[in-house]
Amino acid sequence: MSNSLVSHLRSSWRVLIKEIVAFGIVGFVSLIIDLGIYNLLLHHNIGVLTSKLVSTIVATTFAYFGNLHFSFSHRARTTLGRETSFFFAINFVALVGAEVVLAVFAYPLHYKYDHLVMNVVNLFTIGLGTLFRFWAYKRFVFLAPDRVIAATEDPEGEAYIAAS
Repeated sequence: MSNSLVSHLRSSWRVLIKEIVAFGIVGFVSLIIDLGIYNLLLHHNIGVLTSKLVSTIVATTFAYFGNLHFSFSHRARTTLGRETSFFFAINFVALVGAEVVLAVFAYPLHYKYDHLVMNVVNLFTIGLGTLFRFWAYKRFVFLAPDRVIAATEDPEGEAYIAAS
């Protein structure tokens, strides 16, 4: 292999490892926020689904800023509106999936008041959602520089970057 190819492969792996580690750190803090608020609300007899909704909104807001400024800070930037809307849309999809699974365990399976079961199910949905979010953030939100086609201006004069 040529030196440039080896150098490119090394640098690509370093970037991927940096992203995974940083994403993991932000995700761990978000997990603590999510589980803490979820259990606090459950303890105060707020419903399972409402507790999940509130805890996810707070954890997702933290995760947005953490991922923007830490995990994917080296990636190409597009407009704040585009990144924010994609980020929260992806998290909405993950939230709907989690809510459906939690609802099945809480209502038809009658585990609504079993906090241990609901926490295990919640952790499972967070794990699946994390895999989905990592892929989706890299694909749709925080773009690699080679995925950016061109910077142009929209009719209001704001710069934006079109993605392939």
